[in-house]
Amino acid sequence: MKIYPYKRLNRPIALRVTSVSLRLPDGTRDPLDISAFSTQQQTVALGVAGDAWVSARIGLSATLPPGSTAADAPWSDVRVLAVLSDGETNVRTSARLRQSAPESKDWIGDIDVLRDDHVGRASLEVYAVATVDDVAGRSIAETDTPWVVDAMANEPLRGLALDIQQVDFRKSSREWLRPYADAPWIVDASGRVPTVYVNSAVEGLAELLGSRSGGIENKVHELLVTQMATDVWTAVFHSAVGDLEIEPDGSPVFPTDWQGEVLREMLPYVVPDVHVEEALRTVHRRRTGDAGWVELQTRIHFAAIRRAEVTKSLAGILRGLVQMNQGTES
Repeated sequence: MKIYPYKRLNRPIALRVTSVSLRLPDGTRDPLDISAFSTQQQTVALGVAGDAWVSARIGLSATLPPGSTAADAPWSDVRVLAVLSDGETNVRTSARLRQSAPESKDWIGDIDVLRDDHVGRASLEVYAVATVDDVAGRSIAETDTPWVVDAMANEPLRGLALDIQQVDFRKSSREWLRPYADAPWIVDASGRVPTVYVNSAVEGLAELLGSRSGGIENKVHELLVTQMATDVWTAVFHSAVGDLEIEPDGSPVFPTDWQGEVLREMLPYVVPDVHVEEALRTVHRRRTGDAGWVELQTRIHFAAIRRAEVTKSLAGILRGLVQMNQGTES
């Protein structure tokens, strides 16, 4: 939890996306329907038109917490800014929102997203800044969870996006895969999105992963997918905490791409009962310090199990096997 040496609002800003439109190469604008963004997922998907767009305009509505416009508030000159940050391209875009009516807590406006500036996911947040104690530009409130703006996705899904490729590790043109010829799959978390390479040289593996035929094969398929998901969550978490930007004071900076999404999903299980920013600082201290990192591996494994929903999947698999056995005996 951050400590501020001045008074602030004690609740976060509520942010909503109200509209999305694309500007096409011929200069026309194509309004997208509401399926392009999800309030529940807090995600905008701009990939419905592929690469055939030049820019997107996202309509926004932000509601400040109670007390933001009170006559006796300890601040003045309140301004509300929308900020779009892309950790992969290091592009940061801001837009000033306007008050919908005098004394209203609602602020509206839009922010433009240039297609050439983004190759994946960006983070959209809103900040309220004001003059406090005669110091201008101090943050008095912000969104607690950023929206995700995905330049390539055609569905507004916040969850971790994966690229799954089937490759014969022994013969792959990717020479780095060849030493892992005995592994059924390998997770590569170094790219724009994490990639799972499935070893097609393992006899029957590809068929099982693609099985939807029912029976025992389907149960084995579910078990393999659950194990793979656990491995993926573990790998991407370690990749995320191992590639953090660090402030001059030594504090880690929350990533704004898929790595940030992974951390927000897993940190509540790794370091429970604290804000995610404090949890990230705790993990960073243990990873770079003299002690505590080894002990944290059990929590990381537990977090991966929770995110992969292993218990739920395993219970369903076991129930299915029991029913199959009972049917065979009868």
